Amino acid sequence: MPSAGLASRRVVQLSALFAMFALYTAQLVSALIPYVPVFVAASAAGLALDTYLQYKQPGLLSLLGKIRFDVTVRQLLRDMLILVGLLRIDGIEPLAEQSPLTIALLAFYALHFVCQAVAVLVRRTRALPIVTRNIDASKLRLSAAPPRILARRQGHRLLGFAAPGTIGLLITAATTDALWGVIGLGVSIVLLGGGTAYLATWLLPKKRALSEQKVMAWLDRWLADYKPTVAMYFSGGTSSAYQANMWLSTLSEVDGKPLIVLRERFMVQKIDATDVPIICFPKVATMFSLENSTLKMVLHPANAAKTSQVLRIPTIKHAFINHGESDKLSSCNPYAKAYDEVWVAGPAARERYQLADIGVEDKDVVEVGRPQLSPIKRSTGAPQGTYTTVLYAPTWEGWDGNPGNTSVVLAGENIVKHLLADDSVRLLYKPHPMTGSVDPRAGAANERIKAMVREAAAKRSGARPGPEAAAELLRRAAELDKLTSTAFRSSADEMERMLLQGTPDGGRQAAVAEATAAWEAAYWASFPEWEHLVITDARPAIFTCFNQADVLISDVSSVVSDWLTSEKPYAVANTSGMTEGDFRAGFPTVSAATILTPAATEVPALLAAVRAPETDSHAEARAELKEHLLGPSDPPSLDRFNDAVRALCARADERRVRMESRLAAEIPGQRGTDTADEFAETLESEPESESGDTVTA
Repeated sequence: MPSAGLASRRVVQLSALFAMFALYTAQLVSALIPYVPVFVAASAAGLALDTYLQYKQPGLLSLLGKIRFDVTVRQLLRDMLILVGLLRIDGIEPLAEQSPLTIALLAFYALHFVCQAVAVLVRRTRALPIVTRNIDASKLRLSAAPPRILARRQGHRLLGFAAPGTIGLLITAATTDALWGVIGLGVSIVLLGGGTAYLATWLLPKKRALSEQKVMAWLDRWLADYKPTVAMYFSGGTSSAYQANMWLSTLSEVDGKPLIVLRERFMVQKIDATDVPIICFPKVATMFSLENSTLKMVLHPANAAKTSQVLRIPTIKHAFINHGESDKLSSCNPYAKAYDEVWVAGPAARERYQLADIGVEDKDVVEVGRPQLSPIKRSTGAPQGTYTTVLYAPTWEGWDGNPGNTSVVLAGENIVKHLLADDSVRLLYKPHPMTGSVDPRAGAANERIKAMVREAAAKRSGARPGPEAAAELLRRAAELDKLTSTAFRSSADEMERMLLQGTPDGGRQAAVAEATAAWEAAYWASFPEWEHLVITDARPAIFTCFNQADVLISDVSSVVSDWLTSEKPYAVANTSGMTEGDFRAGFPTVSAATILTPAATEVPALLAAVRAPETDSHAEARAELKEHLLGPSDPPSLDRFNDAVRALCARADERRVRMESRLAAEIPGQRGTDTADEFAETLESEPESESGDTVTA
């Protein structure tokens, strides 16, 4: 079980810490006695353990760093104890033999701090004011990154380069011959000195990054050439990228020149494969380059603290598109009134905003449907196979602590227990990726549910697909990974990634869609139809799980709204404490659902209705609710979305015309035009940068 694995890891970590301090103690005591065999063994074992932990348990060592016992202190203490031991060992003259060793050791540490200073300078010079992807940034003279052990791995560098010196000193302790210590320390000094000199070459003009002024001038020229009209703006944490990724296919098909605007550097690599240009503006000052561009409107899939910064740009119109619609309060956040328009799927969301009375005017709500739901297949009636496939996809606990947000804590185990009790059920369990991130009870319940599903799967038996199915899945996964990712060296930094992720070849999105469909087919074919599955990876996506399932069990969330596209039966768990009548009245998305109490005793009746569609009393209500939530099927959602894009862009154009008329002769020129022209001339006259490193895309 995962909890047992966590406990086991903690035991290993505590044991490693105990062993480290025990070795320091043994080294000190054996140095003072002195007892050379234990002294040498403890010193060597301490270095080996520290090196092992650097590679295998970096999180554990980061905790030591927080109490100021970092790698430099640990290695310096280890070497100082060795010097103490050498003073106590007979046969080694303190002045004639140990003084040169001490001086050499101090020279090594001085060189270590010099190397660290150079590494800091190199990292700073390679941190550009913007980060791009899918844009040809070769004119910025991008270069490959220096070796990671020199530029970023202080601990690995110190322990690796100190090893010859430490070994030489220990041989001196064992043989009383100071020559070994001199040789070892000499090797360490040469290695570290050579590494420092090599690292310093990244401070030379050919490898040094351009100034912020020149980079921003280049960006102004690129924006002027590309002429973006529609952008998607996104800011968030490491686990929130899915909120933007769900809109990539729609963004790539909008009328105009699309652009993705990000605010966090790490998010550039979190965005899925796309041909749409990506620009990350870590600082708000650099983001105002957009003000003088041709950008007319920005789409917002989520509210974030940094959203208010882009709303300050007066030349751009803003539309909130959300990352899913549900009856939860987060779907009608008061922040929405900050946008020019709020785009929703259908009439239900329009009504939700008006009932919430949060300041969003009805004229600013635009119904565009949900363009990304097209892959969801429609219902074909009763289950065709031996098994009824049930998708249990609960949402997470949310930020407000409302027990009705997720069914995992109060009802999840009961739901799964009733499903597993039916021998004709195949269960797909796909929890929300943020489950347990706020409430530990939700995380614990989620782990118990996963254990229940896996245990039940292990008890089942039957014919399984042959090894060729697994081989096909591996082949399809390799093809998809090649299309959706770029292979970087371990030393690659964001500048090198910008170099490798320049202008895409084109047609990537269509190739990715084809490869994804092939992978999904191979994935489901690699499992027997009777096997229960726990699905926690990003692939397979929720929509392909929809197409495998005959019925959904979920919570009040956007999953329910999206599921209604299929018109298949669904159930929603009521863990809010409300009566069923109040629950249906308070949450319109559940009006055509079977309502499950925390005990989940309604599951057998739900399964019976799925297997006998003629007894399904909610079929007609689901069809009506689908249109109420998602809007009509004709015209297609993408057409309505593009109509909304054109209309809002036209509003932006009208505003610009009004402002130009009002300001008359006081129209400001684009920022940095002269600088950009001068920079372009400079780039044409300068040779391309050279790099000795080899990179693999």
